[in-house]
Amino acid sequence: MATEAKYSIIREVGRGNYGVVYEAIVNQTRSKVAVKRMQCNVPENVELALQEFWALQSIQRQHENVIQLEECILQNGQVFQPISHRYKKSNSHLLLIETCLKGRRCMALQSACFLYFVMEFCDGGNMNEYLLSRSPDAQLNSSFMRQLSSAVAFLHRNQIVHRDLKSDNILISHHRGSPIVKVADFGLSKVCQGKGNVNEHCFSSACGSNFYMAPEVWECHYTAKADIFALGVIFWAMVERITFRDGDTGKELLGTYIRQGKQFIPLGEALLENPTMKLQIPLKNKESMSPGLCKLLHDMLAFNPKERLDAFQLEDRIRQISYGQKRQRSVS
Repeated sequence: MATEAKYSIIREVGRGNYGVVYEAIVNQTRSKVAVKRMQCNVPENVELALQEFWALQSIQRQHENVIQLEECILQNGQVFQPISHRYKKSNSHLLLIETCLKGRRCMALQSACFLYFVMEFCDGGNMNEYLLSRSPDAQLNSSFMRQLSSAVAFLHRNQIVHRDLKSDNILISHHRGSPIVKVADFGLSKVCQGKGNVNEHCFSSACGSNFYMAPEVWECHYTAKADIFALGVIFWAMVERITFRDGDTGKELLGTYIRQGKQFIPLGEALLENPTMKLQIPLKNKESMSPGLCKLLHDMLAFNPKERLDAFQLEDRIRQISYGQKRQRSVS
């Protein structure tokens, strides 16, 4: 990847609309890293890349459940230039801000331009694949819920709103044999300016994945509490293993929805059409979750954001509930 061959690419591990992720090794130490490449050929792509850079760069303290940025590298033609290492800031990325975000192209950016994010490597894939390959387990569910609520509370304390939480954007790593979740993919995130309550900042651009979007996101007027709605969708789908088939990729994905005939309507969109609708939680099996967990999900998925938990309330509440018993596979 770099002129001095600092990294060697092993294989491609993921591909999306805006970037490709590779498994790589650091040649000097032979340790594994993940390398995400984003092409900065149009202002929209640059903005997504910079949003991810700003989010990861702005976190001064590391959190076990948030992906760790090792460094960010700008490729301009055949030249590779590090613009950050860990949390040491550099002004070099201002070139991208001043030129590409304003829709202009300077001479320095007329050749191929990419941003590379070098991050910690997660050996367990994403949470969607990890859970669907295993039997439902209340203990694992509770561990993932606690970890994710802690991660989102950490992000919100640091004025970062993720805006695209879904099981595909949560990675799994292993530490001493235990799975550790890592919130990743900050391309749609926003770093809020100022030191006030993150829930006081409003956003007006609808973004995210339909099946995880809160009702107010569909109306283009929302706050950080949209992240909590997305977590509620993830938690509910995780406990009951509710899935849908993605129309574009054909992949089976964890996510809750409302069925209307043969159609699957995203939960947030359905609530927007019918704000008084009572969510049937649990949907499949009353024994799959405790009354405390049912109440928690209702409070995370409230139609009115003012009635919805914020990340700090969620972090506190989730420590206090029981999660039900492990469900064994039947043996025929």
